[in-house]
Amino acid sequence: MRRDKCRRPRPQGGFAYLALMISIAIIGVAAAGAVELGAIYQRRMAEKELLFIGDEFQRALVSYAQATPLLQATQPRTLDDLLRDPRYPNVVRHLRKIYVDPMTGKADWVLIMSPDGQTIVGIHSASKEHPIQIANFPPEFQGFEGKRSYEEWVFMAYQPGMARPSGGLAAYPAGAAK
Repeated sequence: MRRDKCRRPRPQGGFAYLALMISIAIIGVAAAGAVELGAIYQRRMAEKELLFIGDEFQRALVSYAQATPLLQATQPRTLDDLLRDPRYPNVVRHLRKIYVDPMTGKADWVLIMSPDGQTIVGIHSASKEHPIQIANFPPEFQGFEGKRSYEEWVFMAYQPGMARPSGGLAAYPAGAAK
């Protein structure tokens, strides 16, 4: 009288296990999407910061040029000259600090040198990454439209009344960039 033999085995469907696996897969896909959106958001914020910092450098270069004593160079020889202008005995600052490039995470700016190679006329990022923003720039950065890398976003000295640089290296002869 064994009751075991009389019992029918219950079919094991595994529906709970299958539902758990599907749930884990859905959560994984959603998490991957959130991480990707987060990375895109972070890069967009870095682009905005690059535009702000580039504008700061442009303003500093203009300030340096406008504060030039007679018979002195109108552009700095180094970025440190923007921090403390060596042409004056008292401290004159055109820039408060050398900013870190938000695209590379380092202060590894590429300097655009004058045709004689002695002074700085502009800077750009060392990043070769493709920008997210390629259109709808503020008026002061219209030359950046359609550029394919951050290194093409060139920030040059600009003074009111001057023709604004196009945001490219074409404003100076080949070999002028260092």
